[in-house]
Amino acid sequence: MNSMTGTEVFQSPPNKTCKPYQLIYKNYQQFPALAFTLNEINRDPNLLPNISLGFHLYNTYSNDERTLESSLRWLSGLDRLIPNYNCKEQTKSVAVLGGATSALSIQMGTLFDLYHFPQISYGPFDPVFTDKAQFPSLYQMAPKESSLHRGIVHLLVHFEWNWIGLIVFDDMKGDGFLEEMKEEMIKNKVCMSFTEKIPTSDRNHRKPSETFMPRILISEVKVIVIHTDTDSLIILGISPTPNIPTKKVWIATSHSNINTKPFYHYGYIFHATLFFSHLTNEVPEFKTLLQAAIPSQYTDGIFLKAIHPSASKCLVQPANPEQAYSPNASLKTLSLYSFEMTMSTLSYNIYNSIYAVAWALHEMLMRKSEKKSIEDEEYLLTHSWQLHSYLKNTQFKNRAGDQVFVDENRRPEAQYAIMNYVFFPNKTDLLLHVGDFIPEAPLNQDFTICADAIVWDKWGSEVPSGVCSDSCQAGFRKSPLEGKAACCFNCSPCSEGEISNQMDAEQCMKCPEDKYPNEQRDHCLPKLVTFLDVKEAWGMALTFLAILFSLLTALILCIFVKFQDTPIVKANNRNLSYTLLTSLIFCFLCSLLFIGRPTTATCLLQQTVFAVVFTVAVSSILAKTIIVVLAFRIIRPRSRIRMFLHPRMSYYVVLICSGIQGLFCAIWLGTYPPFPEADTRSESGHIILRCNEGSAFALYGVLGYMGFLALGSFTIAFLARNLPDAFNEAKFITFSMLVFCSVWISFLPTYQSTKGKAMVLVEIFSILTSSAGLLGCIFIPKCYVILLMSDENTSKHIKNHRCI
Repeated sequence: MNSMTGTEVFQSPPNKTCKPYQLIYKNYQQFPALAFTLNEINRDPNLLPNISLGFHLYNTYSNDERTLESSLRWLSGLDRLIPNYNCKEQTKSVAVLGGATSALSIQMGTLFDLYHFPQISYGPFDPVFTDKAQFPSLYQMAPKESSLHRGIVHLLVHFEWNWIGLIVFDDMKGDGFLEEMKEEMIKNKVCMSFTEKIPTSDRNHRKPSETFMPRILISEVKVIVIHTDTDSLIILGISPTPNIPTKKVWIATSHSNINTKPFYHYGYIFHATLFFSHLTNEVPEFKTLLQAAIPSQYTDGIFLKAIHPSASKCLVQPANPEQAYSPNASLKTLSLYSFEMTMSTLSYNIYNSIYAVAWALHEMLMRKSEKKSIEDEEYLLTHSWQLHSYLKNTQFKNRAGDQVFVDENRRPEAQYAIMNYVFFPNKTDLLLHVGDFIPEAPLNQDFTICADAIVWDKWGSEVPSGVCSDSCQAGFRKSPLEGKAACCFNCSPCSEGEISNQMDAEQCMKCPEDKYPNEQRDHCLPKLVTFLDVKEAWGMALTFLAILFSLLTALILCIFVKFQDTPIVKANNRNLSYTLLTSLIFCFLCSLLFIGRPTTATCLLQQTVFAVVFTVAVSSILAKTIIVVLAFRIIRPRSRIRMFLHPRMSYYVVLICSGIQGLFCAIWLGTYPPFPEADTRSESGHIILRCNEGSAFALYGVLGYMGFLALGSFTIAFLARNLPDAFNEAKFITFSMLVFCSVWISFLPTYQSTKGKAMVLVEIFSILTSSAGLLGCIFIPKCYVILLMSDENTSKHIKNHRCI
């Protein structure tokens, strides 16, 4: 039986200064792979017994026209092309093996499908060919590659490369891979700087590389992904770009040809290339055969003669060329640049393709032999289209131990070995196996890489950087640049109260309320719980002042009680004085409610006790002032208003005014009572325990009511300051109310502008200051007269001097 393979061997270059053709070194391995497989099948007594397989070999030249020409030449059987005629004297061809690339497979398939001739493509898997309505006679042997983009992005993410370039062919397969890459890159926050699409019609010409190769080499992108076919890097190889060393990492798929010109001419440029090569089991005896084989036994010496001169790069050849091609030469003496010793992906696909045809043919013959005699064998093999029904269901286990399915729906996902291409200064090269990508493996076990084994470049062993912007450290966040990709950004420090505890944080996050950012803003520290404690300096000072003033007020009260029958005490309404002094004692003491750890009880009592006792004090002063005015300015003889000068009138004023304030406080406590709270915002690094007023309106309401009473007292006292009475204390009341009002008017804006413990300090200071002002302005002058000028504390002396 004969079979035909379409394989690319020579390619015409645009520059013929060196050779009349450019060699595709990887494809030479397909020669011994083809012969090795057929020899292995022919020696197998269980497969096609008594039948030998052979082959016709034609070149495709990676050219559409030459591919069609070779196909027609094979169909015609003559050097002269005669379409629709078969001029072969004898033909037993049953299938065509052809199509190292999708483009070549399409050119061949379009023609062979007219004759329903089975075509087995050994090139990379292309989803386009799964459409059997368009390609009913074409079969693919390569494994599916629907996860290749995942493996590449895995690699990018592992090395933290997020700014790449991509080179693909401008066809459906290239567009599909581009879309898959974009989707996967978006999921993993990887960005694409540029995309170069190579027109399939120009892949063997200089023009495309002249356009984009210089642009790629001088670009700032350090990582470039190449996903084309086995011939694509020829374009890079014929680029006129000077050999300028550049620090770039190239990630190529298994389709790209490593054993081709660009890697030799631009060895330093492609030094750090990483390849995703198909991971397959080793075919027994194949490598041994290559190492020991004398190439002329397959190709009459042309094989080695074609390869060996290329390694010299057009250097001076020996005077006697025959000495360079010893008949005993071995392929293992050639470098990786010239020849691969391991079975390539395409050779492995050819191996499986031939076996698939053999098993399908074997099954067909076995079925036919049940009905026909062996003499009818030639008749049975006349129509190659009969092989389709057997070929599409063929499955077998090859000698490498892999299960092979011709049915594309049962085809497994490709597994990949990640290879590192190393180019040495002595112009030798090496492939290192540095990792694997197994798509069907469990999560987190599908991708493995040994980064320490990778040889990056001749400048050092550090992993190259492939980012648009350097990573933002902890404490910073990424700020997108307008009009740029998401991978290009500035780093902005986190705002006050926020942190970022990881690299490249998209947003800063706020610390919990019980924590605050450290100086670097990369983690949160626990806040210190604090309040106005009696043990701290301010707490001790204010406590001391409150107790001191309350004791001083109690002492003055004792003095007034002791000297209650003296004229000066009687003249100033001693009962109101007692009430005023008692309320001032409580005014000083109520400030102690603001010192110490806040509790529910202290929060309820702080503002309400303060409001009530101060209202009693101010209303007592108001009552004093009203009595003076009524007595000396309004009341006339036989006036009906005299009834208001009843001795209990002053008590009514105090009770009514204080009762109204007490009613306000009761409503406050019944609706929005104060409560203890932890203030986490006022001071960074501290949690301030304080009392929340519950209702700011209620607080300012009671303060406003006290202010109203104080203003009334001040106004009435000011009007009565010049009354001709020897015992008139209107002047002292006026001055005391001036001090009182000044303190609390200043309190309002100060209280609003402070936070935390300062608010408590301001209120305590205002309580002590205003209470001390009332005490000092009203009672200290009287105590001075009572204690130090007792001779003047007589009715006669006071009337004569009108001192108080």
